[in-house]
Amino acid sequence: MSLSANKFSLALSISLVTLLTACGSDENQNTVNTPSEEATAAQTVAEVASASGTELGAFGIDLSHQDENTQPGDDFFRYANGKWLDTFELPASRSNYGSFTVLGDRSDQRVRTIIDDLTNTEPAQDSIEQKISDYYLSYMNTNSLNELGISPLLPGLASLSEIDTREELIQGFGRALIDNTATPFGFYIGADRSDPDSHQLVLSVGGIGLPDRDYYLLDTEQFQNVRSEYVAHISRVLDFAEINNTQSKAEAILSLETEIAEHLWPRDQRRNRDLTYNPMSFNAFKTEFPGLDWDSYFAAAGISDLEDLNVSYPSAMSPIIELVGSAPVEDWVAYMTYRYIVDSAPVLSEELDNERFHFYSTVLNGVPEQRERWERGVGRVGALNSLGEAVGQVYVERHFPESAKQQMQELVENLRAAIAQSIDEIDWMGSATKEEAHKKLQSFRPKIAYPDEWKDLSSIEISRGDLFGNAQNIREFNYEDEIGRLGQPTNREEWGMTPQTVNAYYNSSFNEIVFPAGILQPPFFDPNADAAVNYGGIGAVIGHEMGHGFDDQGSKSDFQGIQRNWWTDEDRANFEVLTTALAAQYDQFEPVPGYFIDGNFTLGENIGDVGGLSLAYRAYQMSLTGEEAPIIDGLTGDQRFFLSWAQVWQRKYREDALIQRLTTDPHSPSEYRVNGVVRNFNEWYEAFDVQPEDELYLAPEERVRIW
Repeated sequence: MSLSANKFSLALSISLVTLLTACGSDENQNTVNTPSEEATAAQTVAEVASASGTELGAFGIDLSHQDENTQPGDDFFRYANGKWLDTFELPASRSNYGSFTVLGDRSDQRVRTIIDDLTNTEPAQDSIEQKISDYYLSYMNTNSLNELGISPLLPGLASLSEIDTREELIQGFGRALIDNTATPFGFYIGADRSDPDSHQLVLSVGGIGLPDRDYYLLDTEQFQNVRSEYVAHISRVLDFAEINNTQSKAEAILSLETEIAEHLWPRDQRRNRDLTYNPMSFNAFKTEFPGLDWDSYFAAAGISDLEDLNVSYPSAMSPIIELVGSAPVEDWVAYMTYRYIVDSAPVLSEELDNERFHFYSTVLNGVPEQRERWERGVGRVGALNSLGEAVGQVYVERHFPESAKQQMQELVENLRAAIAQSIDEIDWMGSATKEEAHKKLQSFRPKIAYPDEWKDLSSIEISRGDLFGNAQNIREFNYEDEIGRLGQPTNREEWGMTPQTVNAYYNSSFNEIVFPAGILQPPFFDPNADAAVNYGGIGAVIGHEMGHGFDDQGSKSDFQGIQRNWWTDEDRANFEVLTTALAAQYDQFEPVPGYFIDGNFTLGENIGDVGGLSLAYRAYQMSLTGEEAPIIDGLTGDQRFFLSWAQVWQRKYREDALIQRLTTDPHSPSEYRVNGVVRNFNEWYEAFDVQPEDELYLAPEERVRIW
């Protein structure tokens, strides 16, 4: 996880989004056979498939990665991927690597070619093509950035140094999002959970620089070392600005952030939608949380006439307000100054950027080298909160076959039919709740490949010679767009990912499932692959995202996206018996000695995996219309189905990155998204002749099958 993921970031109007996998510069990454760079840059999936049949193996699975010395019932993840796990070496620039990474790299290569093509045409001034090209070129001009050093920050640093009163500090916190600095309070504008057609301001607390509260509060050797390295890193960053007493200021910042962390909610509570939805009028809010001039705070943020808001973590508010009032102003200024420098480092000199990388990637994730400059440039220009949608328009024109969209639509409807059948057949849910569940299912709206409406980015000014200014202009554009949503209806046509993103998500407020073009490639989806492979890959992804509408949190919103209880008490209790058992299974997994999966924190994603694979299997069986699946390369249809799922999650991690994932990511590590899932399937036991003496074996009464 990058530092920027830990500070309050601007959110599009999409709230309560559940992803298929973790997002971040080094997440979503795994490897399979990949065409050459020339092919990936120039050919669509359909073109690759037509030239060589399926892209992976003879029917959609690369069997050369299997470890046939491992029994599938002992470790199915290794059985499917063991040879690759033994022979693949993590690139020095990656914290983890796998299937998602391969497609992410392919997407980056394609975007690089798009940008190069635009640059070679010398696009017209103020055109979107010019903005894409010049933003990228401004990032690549390291000679200019190194000459400038820290000078682009000098006006901002001067403003921060002038803060010497509590009133000025609160105003600084209000400007923190637009000024790109730190604050213990943050907000975004999202869909109102009681009225998804309207926007609401969501106020929260946080602002820590380490990945999670555990990094401050637990005294493991690992976390003690991180805290020591953090202080040294902060001191070096402040030295760049020639600030006095940097060591003592670094220690004060750690102390301040530790006090914040003491009041932050544990991670399993932070995902509980009942606990985090606390709407109130602005006047009632100011009465309940006095001690801070909220009118001044929001005025500095450019927000006036605020009528109501949602307070995410109410019990943490008063202690943080007290901390703002008691800690020395100069400590808060040091805290803001450090974050201003380090969060700006990616658009400054290589020296500053390398220092940021050293701590947040090497120390925290064990990554020894930065990714190549062009890769980081493509990531910056093509990001959702940058010029990503503009890049995406060209991407889908070049690299997404419309025939794939039609096939995806058919798969979505097949999964919808499978869920409908499952709802009808389950015995733990009564008729009244089933009726509501069917209404929600029929209201699911799929979005496939790319938006029907593209965001207008034409007003953003981009100059080839000013990277820092370009980044600031984009941030200001996004910020004004964000706060301008207050009082305006939500836009259900908006996307929370770019088309080139290799991921998927469910948005509970709009009851929509979204599949960008980037994920509609092997190993997830191949037009020429065997049906069992596509159902075990993208079919299970579709089921996963649909399943989020019925997981422990998504099930708290109805068919209109309104957060309300549409369950009978008996049905909810029956559901919680199943989910509690599933959480207990995952609590037993220990990916790193001393570090366990948090079954409650990962529960929604684990329900998504178990339910998604179950629904995909049902849809696959329905697609056979009573016929027996053919045997291919000695494998039955069921065997190919489960192997496809295991191939999707092929991935290796660095240990430090895995520890961070266990404390910050609601998704289980990839090994357990395979082994933790299949052991709950009777069909998997039958397909691979799994017996009681095998390590993954669960007695039938212990297997959890929700949908």
